[in-house]
Amino acid sequence: MKVGFVNIFGKPNAGKSTLLNAIMGEKMAIVSHKVQTTRHRIKAILNEKDFQIIFSDTPGIIEPKYKLHEKMMQAVKGSLEDADLALLLVDAKEKPEESHAIFEALHLKAPAVVIINKSDAVKDAQQIQQLQDFFAAQRYCKEVVVISALQKMGIEDLLQRILFYLPEGNPFFEGDDISDLPTKFFVSELIREKIFELYQEELPYHSAVLIREFKEKTTLIKITADIIVQRETQKGIIIGEGGSMIKKLGTLARIDIEAFLDSKVFLELFVKVRSKWRDNDIFLKEYGY
Repeated sequence: MKVGFVNIFGKPNAGKSTLLNAIMGEKMAIVSHKVQTTRHRIKAILNEKDFQIIFSDTPGIIEPKYKLHEKMMQAVKGSLEDADLALLLVDAKEKPEESHAIFEALHLKAPAVVIINKSDAVKDAQQIQQLQDFFAAQRYCKEVVVISALQKMGIEDLLQRILFYLPEGNPFFEGDDISDLPTKFFVSELIREKIFELYQEELPYHSAVLIREFKEKTTLIKITADIIVQRETQKGIIIGEGGSMIKKLGTLARIDIEAFLDSKVFLELFVKVRSKWRDNDIFLKEYGY
Protein backbone atom coordinates (compact mmCIF):
# COMPACT_ATOMS: atom_id res chain seq x y z
CA MET A 1 0.00 0.00 0.00
CA LYS A 2 1.32 3.44 -0.91
CA VAL A 3 1.20 5.92 2.00
CA GLY A 4 2.65 9.37 2.40
CA PHE A 5 2.47 13.07 3.18
CA VAL A 6 2.17 15.42 0.19
CA ASN A 7 2.46 19.14 0.79
CA ILE A 8 1.34 21.88 -1.59
CA PHE A 9 3.36 25.11 -1.83
CA GLY A 10 3.12 28.22 -3.96
CA LYS A 11 2.49 31.94 -4.14
CA PRO A 12 -0.86 33.27 -2.91
CA ASN A 13 -3.52 32.66 -5.55
CA ALA A 14 -1.58 30.01 -7.50
CA GLY A 15 -4.62 27.76 -7.00
CA LYS A 16 -3.52 25.56 -4.08
CA SER A 17 -6.97 25.36 -2.48
CA THR A 18 -8.67 24.72 -5.83
CA LEU A 19 -6.18 21.90 -6.49
CA LEU A 20 -6.81 20.31 -3.09
CA ASN A 21 -10.59 20.45 -3.63
CA ALA A 22 -10.21 18.96 -7.14
CA ILE A 23 -8.09 16.05 -5.90
CA MET A 24 -10.37 15.33 -2.94
CA GLY A 25 -13.63 15.77 -4.84
CA GLU A 26 -14.76 17.63 -1.70
CA LYS A 27 -14.70 21.24 -0.59
CA MET A 28 -11.80 21.09 1.86
CA ALA A 29 -10.34 24.57 1.51
CA ILE A 30 -12.01 27.90 0.90
CA VAL A 31 -11.44 29.46 -2.47
CA SER A 32 -11.50 33.14 -3.38
CA HIS A 33 -10.10 35.29 -6.17
CA LYS A 34 -8.54 37.39 -3.40
CA VAL A 35 -5.05 36.39 -2.23
CA GLN A 36 -4.14 34.96 1.19
CA THR A 37 -7.50 33.28 1.71
CA THR A 38 -5.99 30.18 3.34
CA ARG A 39 -4.65 30.93 6.84
CA HIS A 40 -4.25 27.44 8.29
CA ARG A 41 -2.46 24.36 7.21
CA ILE A 42 -5.32 22.15 6.06
CA LYS A 43 -4.78 18.41 6.11
CA ALA A 44 -6.91 16.30 3.77
CA ILE A 45 -6.81 12.49 3.77
CA LEU A 46 -7.42 10.68 0.49
CA ASN A 47 -8.26 7.04 1.23
CA GLU A 48 -8.44 4.33 -1.43
CA LYS A 49 -7.99 0.58 -1.02
CA ASP A 50 -4.39 0.64 -2.28
CA PHE A 51 -3.20 4.03 -1.01
CA GLN A 52 -3.60 6.75 1.62
CA ILE A 53 -2.33 10.24 0.77
CA ILE A 54 -2.31 12.98 3.42
CA PHE A 55 -2.31 16.35 1.66
CA SER A 56 -1.47 19.68 3.26
CA ASP A 57 -2.66 22.90 1.67
CA THR A 58 -0.40 25.60 3.13
CA PRO A 59 -1.02 29.36 3.24
CA GLY A 60 0.45 31.28 0.29
CA ILE A 61 4.03 32.34 0.98
CA ILE A 62 4.22 36.02 2.00
CA GLU A 63 6.41 38.44 3.94
CA PRO A 64 4.79 38.63 7.41
CA LYS A 65 3.31 42.01 8.43
CA TYR A 66 1.34 40.89 11.50
CA LYS A 67 1.64 38.16 14.10
CA LEU A 68 -1.18 36.44 12.19
CA HIS A 69 1.08 36.32 9.11
CA GLU A 70 3.95 34.97 11.23
CA LYS A 71 1.69 32.13 12.43
CA MET A 72 0.68 31.44 8.80
CA MET A 73 4.34 31.20 7.77
CA GLN A 74 5.07 28.90 10.74
CA ALA A 75 2.47 26.56 9.21
CA VAL A 76 4.44 26.59 5.96
CA LYS A 77 7.72 25.84 7.77
CA GLY A 78 6.06 23.02 9.73
CA SER A 79 4.91 21.34 6.55
CA LEU A 80 8.44 21.36 5.10
CA GLU A 81 9.53 18.91 7.75
CA ASP A 82 7.16 15.99 7.24
CA ALA A 83 6.71 15.85 3.45
CA ASP A 84 7.36 12.70 1.41
CA LEU A 85 6.65 14.76 -1.70
CA ALA A 86 6.27 18.49 -2.36
CA LEU A 87 3.92 19.85 -5.01
CA LEU A 88 5.18 23.25 -6.17
CA LEU A 89 2.33 25.12 -7.78
CA VAL A 90 2.85 27.79 -10.45
CA ASP A 91 0.29 30.02 -12.18
CA ALA A 92 0.74 29.50 -15.95
CA LYS A 93 -0.12 33.16 -16.57
CA GLU A 94 2.77 34.48 -14.48
CA LYS A 95 6.50 34.74 -15.14
CA PRO A 96 8.40 31.92 -13.40
CA GLU A 97 11.15 33.90 -11.63
CA GLU A 98 9.18 34.83 -8.49
CA SER A 99 7.90 31.29 -7.88
CA HIS A 100 11.38 29.93 -8.59
CA ALA A 101 12.89 32.22 -5.91
CA ILE A 102 10.31 30.97 -3.38
CA PHE A 103 10.94 27.29 -4.22
CA GLU A 104 14.72 27.72 -3.96
CA ALA A 105 14.33 29.37 -0.55
CA LEU A 106 12.29 26.42 0.78
CA HIS A 107 15.44 24.22 0.76
CA LEU A 108 13.31 21.14 0.25
CA LYS A 109 14.60 17.78 1.41
CA ALA A 110 11.71 15.90 -0.20
CA PRO A 111 11.43 15.31 -3.96
CA ALA A 112 9.34 17.97 -5.71
CA VAL A 113 6.96 17.95 -8.67
CA VAL A 114 6.36 21.36 -10.25
CA ILE A 115 2.72 21.78 -11.30
CA ILE A 116 1.86 24.39 -13.90
CA ASN A 117 -1.74 25.31 -13.08
CA LYS A 118 -4.37 27.41 -14.93
CA SER A 119 -3.12 26.04 -18.26
CA ASP A 120 -6.65 26.53 -19.67
CA ALA A 121 -6.16 30.31 -19.33
CA VAL A 122 -3.09 30.36 -21.61
CA LYS A 123 -3.73 30.03 -25.34
CA ASP A 124 -0.07 30.05 -26.34
CA ALA A 125 1.31 26.48 -26.20
CA GLN A 126 4.85 27.84 -26.52
CA GLN A 127 4.43 29.82 -23.28
CA ILE A 128 3.52 26.61 -21.42
CA GLN A 129 6.46 24.80 -23.03
CA GLN A 130 8.87 27.56 -21.93
CA LEU A 131 7.60 27.25 -18.35
CA GLN A 132 8.04 23.48 -18.48
CA ASP A 133 11.59 23.83 -19.78
CA PHE A 134 12.45 26.49 -17.18
CA PHE A 135 11.35 24.40 -14.19
CA ALA A 136 12.57 21.05 -15.57
CA ALA A 137 16.10 22.54 -15.51
CA GLN A 138 15.95 23.38 -11.78
CA ARG A 139 17.71 21.25 -9.16
CA TYR A 140 14.67 20.94 -6.89
CA CYS A 141 12.39 19.67 -9.68
CA LYS A 142 11.92 15.94 -10.33
CA GLU A 143 9.35 16.49 -13.09
CA VAL A 144 6.78 18.98 -14.40
CA VAL A 145 3.03 18.33 -14.74
CA VAL A 146 0.59 20.65 -16.52
CA ILE A 147 -3.00 20.90 -15.18
CA SER A 148 -6.05 23.09 -14.76
CA ALA A 149 -7.36 22.53 -11.22
CA LEU A 150 -10.47 24.62 -11.91
CA GLN A 151 -11.40 22.54 -14.99
CA LYS A 152 -10.15 19.31 -13.31
CA MET A 153 -7.85 18.74 -16.31
CA GLY A 154 -4.84 16.49 -15.68
CA ILE A 155 -5.82 15.65 -12.08
CA GLU A 156 -5.93 11.88 -12.65
CA ASP A 157 -2.47 11.90 -14.30
CA LEU A 158 -1.13 14.03 -11.45
CA LEU A 159 -2.45 11.53 -8.91
CA GLN A 160 -0.59 8.70 -10.67
CA ARG A 161 2.64 10.74 -10.61
CA ILE A 162 2.18 11.45 -6.88
CA LEU A 163 1.75 7.73 -6.13
CA PHE A 164 4.94 6.97 -8.07
CA TYR A 165 6.99 8.94 -5.50
CA LEU A 166 5.29 7.72 -2.32
CA PRO A 167 6.72 4.92 -0.16
CA GLU A 168 4.99 1.67 0.75
CA GLY A 169 3.63 1.57 4.29
CA ASN A 170 0.74 1.22 6.70
CA PRO A 171 -1.99 3.88 6.86
CA PHE A 172 -1.51 6.70 9.39
CA PHE A 173 -5.24 7.33 9.77
CA GLU A 174 -7.95 4.72 10.29
CA GLY A 175 -11.55 4.98 9.10
CA ASP A 176 -13.12 7.24 6.50
CA ASP A 177 -12.20 10.64 7.91
CA ILE A 178 -11.21 13.10 5.18
CA SER A 179 -9.30 15.38 7.57
CA ASP A 180 -7.68 15.47 10.99
CA LEU A 181 -9.30 18.86 11.62
CA PRO A 182 -12.57 19.14 13.56
CA THR A 183 -15.87 19.74 11.73
CA LYS A 184 -16.15 23.11 13.50
CA PHE A 185 -13.04 24.28 11.64
CA PHE A 186 -14.63 23.65 8.25
CA VAL A 187 -17.86 25.36 9.34
CA SER A 188 -15.95 28.50 10.38
CA GLU A 189 -14.06 28.43 7.06
CA LEU A 190 -17.31 28.25 5.06
CA ILE A 191 -18.57 31.35 6.90
CA ARG A 192 -15.23 33.08 6.27
CA GLU A 193 -15.45 32.25 2.56
CA LYS A 194 -18.77 34.12 2.36
CA ILE A 195 -17.13 37.17 3.99
CA PHE A 196 -14.58 37.11 1.15
CA GLU A 197 -17.39 36.87 -1.40
CA LEU A 198 -19.65 39.59 -0.01
CA TYR A 199 -17.40 42.33 1.35
CA GLN A 200 -14.92 44.59 -0.38
CA GLU A 201 -11.27 45.56 -0.04
CA GLU A 202 -9.53 44.89 3.27
CA LEU A 203 -12.49 43.86 5.41
CA PRO A 204 -12.17 40.06 4.88
CA TYR A 205 -8.51 40.24 5.97
CA HIS A 206 -9.48 42.05 9.18
CA SER A 207 -12.06 39.44 10.16
CA ALA A 208 -12.02 36.04 11.83
CA VAL A 209 -14.76 33.54 12.65
CA LEU A 210 -15.14 31.75 15.98
CA ILE A 211 -17.66 28.93 16.45
CA ARG A 212 -19.20 29.41 19.91
CA GLU A 213 -21.75 26.60 19.81
CA PHE A 214 -22.14 23.42 17.75
CA LYS A 215 -25.02 21.32 19.04
CA GLU A 216 -26.47 18.32 17.24
CA LYS A 217 -30.19 18.18 17.99
CA THR A 218 -32.63 15.55 16.73
CA THR A 219 -33.75 17.39 13.59
CA LEU A 220 -30.95 19.90 12.99
CA ILE A 221 -27.56 21.22 14.06
CA LYS A 222 -27.53 24.52 15.96
CA ILE A 223 -24.47 26.65 15.24
CA THR A 224 -23.61 29.97 16.86
CA ALA A 225 -20.64 31.90 15.48
CA ASP A 226 -18.91 35.21 16.24
CA ILE A 227 -17.51 37.25 13.38
CA ILE A 228 -14.54 39.17 14.79
CA VAL A 229 -13.58 42.53 13.29
CA GLN A 230 -11.12 45.25 14.34
CA ARG A 231 -13.29 48.40 14.32
CA GLU A 232 -16.88 49.56 14.97
CA THR A 233 -17.14 50.84 11.39
CA GLN A 234 -16.33 47.32 10.13
CA LYS A 235 -19.04 45.91 12.38
CA GLY A 236 -21.51 48.28 10.73
CA ILE A 237 -20.45 47.13 7.26
CA ILE A 238 -20.77 43.43 8.18
CA ILE A 239 -24.29 43.98 9.58
CA GLY A 240 -25.42 46.29 6.75
CA GLU A 241 -28.42 48.59 6.65
CA GLY A 242 -31.20 47.14 8.77
CA GLY A 243 -29.19 43.90 9.13
CA SER A 244 -29.44 43.21 5.37
CA MET A 245 -25.83 42.11 4.82
CA ILE A 246 -25.50 39.78 7.80
CA LYS A 247 -28.81 38.19 6.80
CA LYS A 248 -27.45 37.53 3.30
CA LEU A 249 -24.17 36.23 4.75
CA GLY A 250 -26.04 33.89 7.10
CA THR A 251 -28.26 32.51 4.32
CA LEU A 252 -25.39 31.82 1.91
CA ALA A 253 -23.19 30.28 4.64
CA ARG A 254 -26.06 28.10 5.92
CA ILE A 255 -26.71 26.64 2.45
CA ASP A 256 -23.03 25.62 2.11
CA ILE A 257 -22.81 24.30 5.69
CA GLU A 258 -25.96 22.19 5.20
CA ALA A 259 -24.45 20.69 2.05
CA PHE A 260 -21.16 20.02 3.87
CA LEU A 261 -22.76 18.45 6.96
CA ASP A 262 -25.63 16.82 5.05
CA SER A 263 -28.04 18.08 7.71
CA LYS A 264 -30.44 20.93 8.37
CA VAL A 265 -28.70 23.81 10.17
CA PHE A 266 -29.86 26.68 12.37
CA LEU A 267 -27.12 29.33 12.08
CA GLU A 268 -26.86 32.35 14.36
CA LEU A 269 -24.22 35.03 13.67
CA PHE A 270 -22.93 37.78 15.97
CA VAL A 271 -20.37 40.50 15.21
CA LYS A 272 -17.76 41.38 17.86
CA VAL A 273 -15.13 44.13 17.78
CA ARG A 274 -11.65 43.11 19.00
CA SER A 275 -9.17 45.91 18.34
CA LYS A 276 -5.88 44.77 16.73
CA TRP A 277 -6.73 41.06 17.14
CA ARG A 278 -4.24 40.14 14.36
CA ASP A 279 -1.36 41.26 16.61
CA ASN A 280 -2.66 39.86 19.88
CA ASP A 281 -1.35 36.43 20.91
CA ILE A 282 -4.30 35.73 23.21
CA PHE A 283 -6.89 36.48 20.51
CA LEU A 284 -4.91 34.59 17.87
CA LYS A 285 -4.82 31.53 20.10
CA GLU A 286 -8.56 31.79 20.84
CA TYR A 287 -9.32 32.01 17.10
CA GLY A 288 -7.27 28.91 16.37
CA TYR A 289 -4.05 30.41 14.97
